[in-house]
Amino acid sequence: MNSRAFSHASTTSGKPATASRLLRVSLAALAVCGGLAAGTASAQNLEWAKGRLVVAVRAGITDAQIGQLLAPHGGKARRMGASNLFVVELPGTASETAVQALLKHNPHLRFAELDYKVSPNLVPNDPYTGSAWHLGKINAYTAWDTSMGSGVTVAVLDSGIDATHPDLTARLVPGWNFYDGNSNTADVYGHGTQVAGTVAATLNNGAGVAAVAGQAALMPIRVTDTTGAGYTSMIANGLIYAADRGVKVANVSFANMPSRAAVVSAAQYMKDKGGLVVVAAGNTGTDPGFGATTAMVPVSATDSADARASWSSYGSYVALAAPGVNIYTTNRGGGYGAASGTSVASPVAAGVAALTFATNAALKGADVESILFATAIDLGSTGRDTYYGHGRVDAARAVAAARTFVGTADTQAPTVSIAAPLAGGTVSGLVPVDVSAGDNVGVTRVDLLVNGTKVASDSASPFAFSWDSSAAANGSASLSAVAYDAAGNARTSATVTVNVANAVVADVVAPVVQIGNPANGSVVSGNVSITVSASDNNGASGLTQKLLINGVQVATGSGGSLSYMWNTRKLSAGSHTVTAVATDKAGNATTTSVTVTR
Repeated sequence: MNSRAFSHASTTSGKPATASRLLRVSLAALAVCGGLAAGTASAQNLEWAKGRLVVAVRAGITDAQIGQLLAPHGGKARRMGASNLFVVELPGTASETAVQALLKHNPHLRFAELDYKVSPNLVPNDPYTGSAWHLGKINAYTAWDTSMGSGVTVAVLDSGIDATHPDLTARLVPGWNFYDGNSNTADVYGHGTQVAGTVAATLNNGAGVAAVAGQAALMPIRVTDTTGAGYTSMIANGLIYAADRGVKVANVSFANMPSRAAVVSAAQYMKDKGGLVVVAAGNTGTDPGFGATTAMVPVSATDSADARASWSSYGSYVALAAPGVNIYTTNRGGGYGAASGTSVASPVAAGVAALTFATNAALKGADVESILFATAIDLGSTGRDTYYGHGRVDAARAVAAARTFVGTADTQAPTVSIAAPLAGGTVSGLVPVDVSAGDNVGVTRVDLLVNGTKVASDSASPFAFSWDSSAAANGSASLSAVAYDAAGNARTSATVTVNVANAVVADVVAPVVQIGNPANGSVVSGNVSITVSASDNNGASGLTQKLLINGVQVATGSGGSLSYMWNTRKLSAGSHTVTAVATDKAGNATTTSVTVTR
């Protein structure tokens, strides 16, 4: 590794720089994202994008309604893929912290958070000729008899990947640069190339290093600036981008991911699509207090003796451990070197996940996660613990389990009930609807039905909807929810009946009506086809129309069109008047006429 490329994280007396030191130096640099100055909170050592938020909405909210919700703050929302996540850009005069404080209490938002800046979780060493001790430790050589990762794509969300590196060029598939908004995914810092080489440096090419999944494909997704720091909005966007393209594994070698709601939500989005997100636990050497998550797999780092690295973060959120000390990998510029940190432990685990996926094409992300947990080598306290999670990954055991994995037939339907609103309540406008659903394996989707018609679907727990009650008539409305699991088992909740009481706004807008034929001033003879069209602010279905010739009604109809065949042969020579009248449900009427000559 070129130590100059990582001068911001140099070592002293042979000791690796701590993540807190890395972060302090990164904060001192005050890097900007997309021209946005960074806000800071020194007490918490946090940094975020000025004028930008990330929000998640309840299922059922439309883009137009999001626009209305943000209008008082001057915010403009941009949806991430097909998810319910939005990046919100605020005007220069707005305070992102003040707006976030207001929005996070809005009942129609799942969350509103600052767009936090994150630094790479690497503890680099000086260059030296290392050896890939970690491959033997995780039994990769045995696993390769069955799987080398072929057919699986791993998304690397980082500083880009050096596409010219001889050990990586054959592995790359097109990705995206979310920092600059273009397809240039060249590595601007070096961290991404190291991570990529740990996952999938080309295997059996007679040169360089061997990686865990050396025949897997790599999708570079750049989410950082040139200092290696990125923002949670870009990471969330990158996960959704990868998930929408069928990527099976994503690696995110940044700290604090389990505490960033936007990234957790995006990771769950990928898991719902059958993939798996692996993240670094962090390098603080402390317990940051994060709660356990099922949306992603946080990985701590171990050394060659299967002991937790002293700088590796720990806590109840850690799900797995993997080698992360002196891992020999690729460097930007075509070279090689050793790196340490949960930044490299995470891609080791991601590589094992890729081997597992490649072994059995029927596996989903949740299946691979279960296999990794079940086959990990238990370290520390018996069972899952705060240092090693379920244990240190073992590639051979995982691949063997994947070969024979047969999901147990699931015949148990989920449980489901509507928690809010309460039965008998009166509602109006946008109504928050909360649904409680559970399953022996997991709920994959919940549909909300109003009067028997589906109005929205949600695939992420807690299942939360916003129902626009103005679309229903005032009076009684029946709400129910249907929960589904991965096996297709479904159950419908008990019906909750509420009273819809939206204010009735007087309709004072008259319809628009036009006579398409004959044209005003035209000369008619024989049989003449009269055509009339009408529209209304409340829709054409509530319109009634009538047609008069010389003041005498000759035809009526409903809806937006009316036609009549007029025999002009018996008319006297001279002028004649054709009149159309359209009336809406509120009694507003519009009349239009044309005069023709016989």
